Amino acid sequence: MLACARSAALIGIDACLVSVEADLSNGLPGFATVGLPQGAVREGRERVHAAIVNAGFDAPLKRITVNLAPADIKKEGSGFDLPIAIAILAASGQVPGAPLDTTMLVGELGLDGELRPVRGALCLALAASRAGFAGLALPMENAPEAAVVQGLVVVGARSLREVVRHLTGESPLPIVRADPVALLRDRVADGVDFADVRGQPMARRAMEVAAAGGHNVLLIGPPGAGKTMLARRLPGILPELSLEEALDTTRVHSVAGLLPPAGALVTSRPFRAPHHTVSDAGLIGGGSTPRPGEVSLAHGGVLFLDELPEFRRHVLEVLRQPLEDASVTLSRAAMSLTFPARFMLVAAMNPCPCGYAGDSARPCRCDGFQLRRYLARVSGPLLDRIDIQLRVPAAPPGELLMVEGEEGSAAIRQRVIEARQRQHQRFSGLSGVHANAHMGSREVRRFCRPGPEGEALIRSALARLHLSARAYTRILKVARTIADLAGAEEVETVHLAEAIQYRTLDRSGMPDPTVASE
Repeated sequence: MLACARSAALIGIDACLVSVEADLSNGLPGFATVGLPQGAVREGRERVHAAIVNAGFDAPLKRITVNLAPADIKKEGSGFDLPIAIAILAASGQVPGAPLDTTMLVGELGLDGELRPVRGALCLALAASRAGFAGLALPMENAPEAAVVQGLVVVGARSLREVVRHLTGESPLPIVRADPVALLRDRVADGVDFADVRGQPMARRAMEVAAAGGHNVLLIGPPGAGKTMLARRLPGILPELSLEEALDTTRVHSVAGLLPPAGALVTSRPFRAPHHTVSDAGLIGGGSTPRPGEVSLAHGGVLFLDELPEFRRHVLEVLRQPLEDASVTLSRAAMSLTFPARFMLVAAMNPCPCGYAGDSARPCRCDGFQLRRYLARVSGPLLDRIDIQLRVPAAPPGELLMVEGEEGSAAIRQRVIEARQRQHQRFSGLSGVHANAHMGSREVRRFCRPGPEGEALIRSALARLHLSARAYTRILKVARTIADLAGAEEVETVHLAEAIQYRTLDRSGMPDPTVASE
């Protein structure tokens, strides 16, 4: 006999529909799975056989052949256990009249027949909705996440027997519902606030400008100046995630298996801070079956690289594509996958190996060669892609002892939101441009044109600082953001002057490129 169940295979953050066909034929008892099953899928036959027996069903004493179609796509993960088991039970007549053509099945089986959660439930639910399935049955832990997809009947089960009773109509499972709008509205704040930052008025202003325009930031200062403290508070002044952004971010975290138990939706902007020993695959993603890396996990939020020169240089260089394209394309012999990677890069570094170059309180112990070699670990092309480069000096003791608090994140966020709203109106109708940092050369020429005095100032800066074309456009983008914060329609000289002040390394000189770097 032949029976067919419906499921899906994860391919990056998308899913491909898979038909799970089970055929029972006479001959020596055996169990074969075909259709490019990988790893956990091949091992699943042992789990499926034990789960069928221990759940109280009869394991057919026949030759069992399971085909996962289409057969030219690799099938990864343990989520095929449940549809394989249901297809076998249907082929043996133990699940009569089940609506297998209209219900997608996903889930890992334990040896006792219990269902265990899988990765990518939201991606699978979106695929089921697009394909027109009426329902989706999956482990109870994954049900809240899948229920975010509206218009799809999602049921959560704890065991194989519960799924069988649901499909046969003997004991229907309750429908799991989730309201993504309510989830976003009821999001919980992370508890950190800019009011905790004492002093540092220029750094606070730079972070506000960065948040308002989605700009990348490099903070340069001695140990203890507050660079990490500033970076960790940046997500708190960014606009709240929209539903579309939350769904995209949740898909990435779901595929990576990073959603908390019974988690339904990522409601706060991510903050990722990988250690400087991270590999290039860990940073941008990789593996034989590519998985998302830190740049994709930071999609919609902030990627913080502390001690930037301590990262291996070839690891930093792979950031160029995601910084320019807002996505990462990973090519392998069998497939090519693209993961979203629109994030704000915040990097921090000391001004020299000892950390105290330019500090009036503590002398620097580094010579010129050590300083140039240290700075040369970060390439010029990467620095060009960082819009705001700012020195963060150590705060004077008087500022650290201030009793009155500084301005909090809520007030700063309100100004940022107003500036983003101006950008949203300006870029309406333009695809892929959501903030000033996302503008291409055409948009820069259209929206960032300075007046005669501004042109004279920028021409002087180009000649004096030897700016690259990319650094020039970055200055114009930052100036446009400063104008938006001020509510100005045009980019004025004062806005350009402030933007130029945020090019610290250009003003202080770039490292000597002839110096060898590690």
